[in-house]
Amino acid sequence: MFTTLSPTAAVVPGRLDLFEAIETLKQELNAVILAHYYQDPDIQDVADYIGDSLGLSRQAASTDADVIVFAGVHFMAETAKILNPTKQVLLPDLDAGCSLADSCPPEAFAAFKAQYPGHVVISYINCTAQIKAMSDVICTSSNAVKIVQQIPADQPIIFAPDQNLGRYVMAQTGRDMVLWPGSCMVHETFSEKKLVQLQMEHPDSEVIAHPECEAAVLRHAHYIGSTTALLNYAQASPKQTFIVVTEPGIIHQMEKEAPGKRFIPAPPTASCACNECPHMRLNTLEKLYLAMKNRQPEITLAEELRLAALAPMQRMLEMSA
Repeated sequence: MFTTLSPTAAVVPGRLDLFEAIETLKQELNAVILAHYYQDPDIQDVADYIGDSLGLSRQAASTDADVIVFAGVHFMAETAKILNPTKQVLLPDLDAGCSLADSCPPEAFAAFKAQYPGHVVISYINCTAQIKAMSDVICTSSNAVKIVQQIPADQPIIFAPDQNLGRYVMAQTGRDMVLWPGSCMVHETFSEKKLVQLQMEHPDSEVIAHPECEAAVLRHAHYIGSTTALLNYAQASPKQTFIVVTEPGIIHQMEKEAPGKRFIPAPPTASCACNECPHMRLNTLEKLYLAMKNRQPEITLAEELRLAALAPMQRMLEMSA
């Protein structure tokens, strides 16, 4: 649930140095700024920690800050609140949702789950607190294979909500799973045809892709992994040119960590910026400043729901150690 404590100021003074002002507020509030790789470069540059869902979850679980400012989307801020009930969690823009999380409504998932009694429910972290509460263990793209491998071979599994990640995990583990038919609008927009054309134009390049992409796209990848894994691979690879098949926000960190290498965003099917997540990009440096200045919008959760969602999150962290 999201709550706004009072009306938020709509404008930022024109001459204000936002980087300096945010740093001052961070000290005054004893705040930590957590940002996903898909955020705008300016937000990444003011963040205390930048990472993928697993890394961000670990940071949220271990922080000693009083205020967590989550530059990401709402399920990420919810996750931080699940792990930190006594800390204030702020999200710069309440409309920063997630198409994947939205593709799995709690009522529909409850009915789906009821059709498969005796199944362990493994849910990708890109889901609402309500879906987490109906799950046995949470996973991320970094640890999904590892989590599934720890489930006994004779135990049937429901995997939700991302069917593309689920299919990838099935291929890697040899496990058959019941998949909820959800997907990410960004990772389903990449064009296999345009990707192949781009490879032909850059024959010495490597294709690195996120497992949320469709199987037809993944089959052209030289390496498949989470955003953090893609970043680490690009740094370590002797190749100098990479076609990046995920949200292009990660390229900012790739260029910082591997200077001199070239990173080309994979093209979407349509002639648009559809490979950019419209929800992630709702957060801006101005909104981040205002959220800290006004200490709103704040994320709150009913304690019963928080505790129900916490148990599978804790299992994930234990199984990922």
